[in-house]
Amino acid sequence: MMQITDFQKIGVGLTGFGVAFLFLGVLFFFDKGLLAIGNILFICGLAFVIGLERTVKFFFQKHKLKATGFFIGGIMVVLIGWPVIGMCVEMYGFFLLFSGFFPVVINFLRRVPVLGSLLSLPGIRSIADKLGESNSMGSSAA
Repeated sequence: MMQITDFQKIGVGLTGFGVAFLFLGVLFFFDKGLLAIGNILFICGLAFVIGLERTVKFFFQKHKLKATGFFIGGIMVVLIGWPVIGMCVEMYGFFLLFSGFFPVVINFLRRVPVLGSLLSLPGIRSIADKLGESNSMGSSAA
């Protein structure tokens, strides 16, 4: 079994708080303060979980520069004061950056008791399968 360091535990907490602040920011009609805090906590948490060097390598790989540009650009647009447009741009960049992980996440969620049965429903299963196939094909071609 792999040991989790204290930094990684802190990173999971920071990432969780970041996602919570992002959710609250969207829930409270795109409050730019909550969205900005959520973005900062999410990126800091990611850096704590995988390490600063690996985070920089992940975001600045040659084939991910476009996605990183959209993601960071969306954060900047949120900070400037256009949260709805910024979140749309940021979500597009997030989808491009992390689309290679979606098949792994879907397979993990299928093992969770309640979510697994929901993901096994015919309509949802076909969408999840298409999402996993398109992302795995797209990430292997890049």
